[in-house]
Amino acid sequence: MNDLMHHQGMRRRLVDGLRTKGIRDERVLEAIGKVPRHLFMDSGFVKYSYKDQAFPIGAGQTISQPFTVAYQSQLLEVEPNAKVLEVGTGSGYQAAVLLELGAKVFSIERQKELYVKTENLMTELGYRPRLFFGDGYKGLPTYGPFDRIIVTAGAPYLPEDLMDQLKVGGRMVIPLGSYERQEMTVYIKTSEDSYEKQTKGDFVFVPMLKGTAQ
Repeated sequence: MNDLMHHQGMRRRLVDGLRTKGIRDERVLEAIGKVPRHLFMDSGFVKYSYKDQAFPIGAGQTISQPFTVAYQSQLLEVEPNAKVLEVGTGSGYQAAVLLELGAKVFSIERQKELYVKTENLMTELGYRPRLFFGDGYKGLPTYGPFDRIIVTAGAPYLPEDLMDQLKVGGRMVIPLGSYERQEMTVYIKTSEDSYEKQTKGDFVFVPMLKGTAQ
């Protein structure tokens, strides 16, 4: 589990590139600069770790493009000690960035293969999110409500169970739309039964699926 000087140099260049592309939250940029993305990659793609691209991680899933991770994290406006629900653990890279931002991370993954792999990796790297195997559409009602919710897969509609688990005053960042393209959407919960909605540009994510997969 080596994080060498040349890895750190590549991360600095990645951060410079993200800043050029419009990421302005210095806390987010600092977190991206700390997380060793190459350790979250499948072996065949390690040499591309600090390219601003998504790559396969198995089970039909991908590790998100660093810009997308930074953009969602910036929209989330994470404060230290915020209780954050992540739907779609995947490789664990986004969860690691949230932890570097000081969040208390609860993350749910529907693919058993990825859940087991990422749980082991996080332990090796010294990250301590609370990881769960389950259906992201249902969230984690036992552990809510949450200050922030981030969804890292494209959802065809807003899951009501997730909105119910968001605190009043909390923010949810979720890509909404069809299989081909989604619109990054921010919901700010203004009362128990109302919210404000903002749209923040088009993206392409793997689809958010119901149930679990062994």
